[in-house]
Amino acid sequence: MAERNLDFDTIIDRKNTNSLKYDFAIRRGKPADVLPLWVADMDFKVSSYIQDAIVKAAEHGIFGYSETKEEYFEIVRKWMKKHYDWEVSERWLIKTPGIVFALAMAVKAYTQPGDGVLICQPVYYPFSEVITDNGRRIVDSTLTADENGRYQIDFEDFEKKIVDEKVKLFLLCNPHNPVGRVWSRKELETIGDICKKHGVIVVSDEIHADFSFSEKHLVFADVKEEYKDFSVVCTSPTKTFNIAGLQISNIFIPNQKLRRLFKDQVNAAGYSQVNTFGIVACEAAYENGEEWLEGVLRYIQDNIAYLKEYIDKNIPKLSVREPEGTYLVWIDFRKLGLSGNELENLIVKKAGLWLDSGAIFGPAGEGYQRINVACPRKTLTEALDRIRDAVEE
Repeated sequence: MAERNLDFDTIIDRKNTNSLKYDFAIRRGKPADVLPLWVADMDFKVSSYIQDAIVKAAEHGIFGYSETKEEYFEIVRKWMKKHYDWEVSERWLIKTPGIVFALAMAVKAYTQPGDGVLICQPVYYPFSEVITDNGRRIVDSTLTADENGRYQIDFEDFEKKIVDEKVKLFLLCNPHNPVGRVWSRKELETIGDICKKHGVIVVSDEIHADFSFSEKHLVFADVKEEYKDFSVVCTSPTKTFNIAGLQISNIFIPNQKLRRLFKDQVNAAGYSQVNTFGIVACEAAYENGEEWLEGVLRYIQDNIAYLKEYIDKNIPKLSVREPEGTYLVWIDFRKLGLSGNELENLIVKKAGLWLDSGAIFGPAGEGYQRINVACPRKTLTEALDRIRDAVEE
C-alpha cells in the first residue's frame, strides 16, 4: 500500500469541524472572515496510513479504556533510535495527553509554591502559564539576538538567574518556539553543565524535534550520560504528524526518583489511560509515516524560503530569519514603529489575518508576529499579499 496523502497544495475546508484554528474566531475576539495562521497545527491531511488505522479502529465500534502493549513501546523506541540515535528504556516512559500537561506536572512535581522556574523568553506562552497557574514565579533569562536576528542564550545571565533566584527547574524549548533555534551541542552542553552544577532539573520540550532543518536534533538527556540524572524529555508525534487533537505524548524520565515524583502528580491529577485513537495514530505514524513526513518537510522548507524571499523583496520594512527548526516563522515588525495595539490592528483589521502576537511570548516578543507556514502555498501567498497591502496602506 502506497502513501496517498502527498498533495499539500490543495486547500481543504476546515470550517465547521470544531477546529480551534478555523471555527473560534468570533469567540476569540477576531472577525468571522479572518484568515488564520496562528495555532501550530497544519492544514494538510495526515498520512493515509494514520487515516486508515483510525478508520479500522473506528469500525470495531467499541471505544473503551485502552492501554499500550509492548508493540507500542517498540515502535516508539525504533523511531527515537532511527531519528535521534537515542536508545530509550521502556521503564522511562510515562504517557500523557500532551506536553503542556506534562510541563504542568513537572512544575508541581519538582518545585513548591512560590519557587522560581527558569525560562528563556520569548518562548512558547504555555511555559509561563503552567508556572503562574501553579503558584510559581517566572524567572526569565531573556534570549539575545545578534545583528542578523539569530537568537542566543546569555549564559552569564542564565547562571546568575539560577543562583540569585534559587532556581531548581528549567523549562527548555528545543527546537525553540517561536524563534526557530535548534540548539547546538555546545549550547546544550553549556546548559547541562550549568544546571548540573547548581542542581537544576531540566524539562526539555522536544515536540518540534522532527522539524530540525539546519542540523540533526540532539536529545538533551543524551548529550552527556550524566544529564540523564536530571532530565525530563517530552516527545510527541502530534506536531510531526498533525494529530494534536488525538492527545498522545511520550515523556521519558530516566531517573527513577524524578519519574516517581512526576508519576505521583499525574496520578493526583486523576489521569490514567491515554486516548484510544492516540495510541493507534502514534503507532501508525511512527511505523509507516516516513514518506508523508519527508514530503511535508520538503514542502514546509520551500514555504519558509518563499516567505523570506517574498518579505525581502516586497515588504523590506519587515525582517525575518529563516528558522533552523519548527514550521513557525518569527517576523520582526518593529521598524514600522507601531504600538502593540496598532500592530494588532494592522494584522487583524487591515490585513484580515489571525497570527500569534509576539507579546504573548513575553515582553521580548513585542513588535513581532509568529506565522504558521504549514499550509498550502496559495494560502501563504494570500497572507503575505495581505500583509504587504496593509503595510503599504
